Amino acid sequence: MPFDLAFVWAALIAFAVLAYVILDGFDLGIGILFPFFPEKHDRDQMMNSVAPVWDGNETWLVLGGGGLLAVFPLAYATILPALYAPLIAMLLGLIFRGVAFEYRWRTRRAERLWDAAFAGGSLVAGFSQGVALGALVQGIPVENRAYAGGWWDWLTPFSVATGIALVVGYSLLGATWLVMKTRGTLAARAADYARVAALLTVAGMGVFSLWTPWLKPLYLERWFGFPTAVFTVLVPLMVIACLYAIIRGLQQGREVQPFLGALGLFVLGYVGIGISFYPYIVPTSITIQDAAAPPESLAFLLVGAAVLVPIILIYTGYAYWVFRGKVDPEEGYH
Repeated sequence: MPFDLAFVWAALIAFAVLAYVILDGFDLGIGILFPFFPEKHDRDQMMNSVAPVWDGNETWLVLGGGGLLAVFPLAYATILPALYAPLIAMLLGLIFRGVAFEYRWRTRRAERLWDAAFAGGSLVAGFSQGVALGALVQGIPVENRAYAGGWWDWLTPFSVATGIALVVGYSLLGATWLVMKTRGTLAARAADYARVAALLTVAGMGVFSLWTPWLKPLYLERWFGFPTAVFTVLVPLMVIACLYAIIRGLQQGREVQPFLGALGLFVLGYVGIGISFYPYIVPTSITIQDAAAPPESLAFLLVGAAVLVPIILIYTGYAYWVFRGKVDPEEGYH
């Protein structure tokens, strides 16, 4: 029973993190692309395209982080000290971005300042998330069930490269979202950026596919041992299919297809990370079962999650349904 509950919670937290990366990824991408659209009219449309949903998207981050603390306290107590710097930078970026989202519409004199805060906060948040992911993938030293590394262990060429790659990936999500939600020259320029970002994202996935297996013997075994090697063989084909869907969709003026193709790239990368990690929650140091809270706590918390998660899903789906379609350039949600 403890194994089953721990696995269920690990799957639930993994789903919450994926939902956050996908949903908040495109509106972080909007901010990252902000400097490439200097016209106020374009920026207004870009922000209006995510105004109804951006704060709801971050619900999944709270669920993932809060769930990790409550359900896998050992993992939380190990990961947090190892990644204090990038995680604090991420939170500060999200704060600046959220404040800028509200204040930008309240002033003319300081509008440029809040535009810079929105773009900078989005860039810092996206880069910090990538750095944290890279540091986690490369491994966290653990001794006696506690973090045994130093303050700067998270800062490596691999983690920095991961941060840059995630910024590029978020830019792809943001650009394809704009293609789907806007019209005219804004959508056309977003399509141009989406083509470049798609090629760079796939190139980055190729680099990390060659780099990651050599970080840990476990990764090498998972990527090239049976039966997980089947996924390793299929991934390049599926990545190429997603890239084709993006490029072809942009060429043919299909507005939804590029965004779905971009989501496919993120899902493939995320599944690959999950296969590399399992059954560890802190790679090669702490397993899901070792990190889990007592079975009674897992069962008690699962009852609450069984109620709240469907409510969040229904609310999120309803919000996207209500605000479906193109953004009116002359109107907004602010």
